[in-house]
Amino acid sequence: MNTHDLYQKLEIAPVIAAIKSEEELTAALLTEVEVIFVLQSNLMQLTELSEKIKQHGKIAILHADLVKGLSSDEMAIDYIKQQTAFDGIISTKSAIVRYAKRHQLLAIQRFFLLDSSALNNVERQLLQTEADLVEVLPNVSPKIIKGLVKQSRKPLIVGGLIHDKEDVLGALGAGSLAVSTTDSQVWSI
Repeated sequence: MNTHDLYQKLEIAPVIAAIKSEEELTAALLTEVEVIFVLQSNLMQLTELSEKIKQHGKIAILHADLVKGLSSDEMAIDYIKQQTAFDGIISTKSAIVRYAKRHQLLAIQRFFLLDSSALNNVERQLLQTEADLVEVLPNVSPKIIKGLVKQSRKPLIVGGLIHDKEDVLGALGAGSLAVSTTDSQVWSI
């Protein structure tokens, strides 16, 4: 999987299903979403989860920082690359993003926008990230999204607090490539 393929799929279906359980995965696989973020999992599930997603022709992205039984370090990326079918990872850690890129995994760097100092920190880090995409949480004003899109020079995903079509259209209209959400009703928008 390469970044071009990911971008194309997100242009067709800009809502990403973010799942935390096998039941949510089953529901997401029945929708038109093209990309699935596995937000919570454990080491023993990774191969099966990734293969199930790939069997349905969808892009599988793992939040590498949140896997029970797997530390968030370079060895974790080696394991994900060699033992699973995941196409890429999400991480808040720049070093993990860089390592994933070196191992030909798609890499999404996640940032939390809690206040203006966090926003300033994100803007500084965006100049240095090697990520294929940037994800910011929670959903913020269109003005902030527009600024981040311009500054990052990377496609942006907006996640968190995406609950309806208005939230989706607001983020996309401000320049976000896609939105990620755990709200299963939004997956079919």
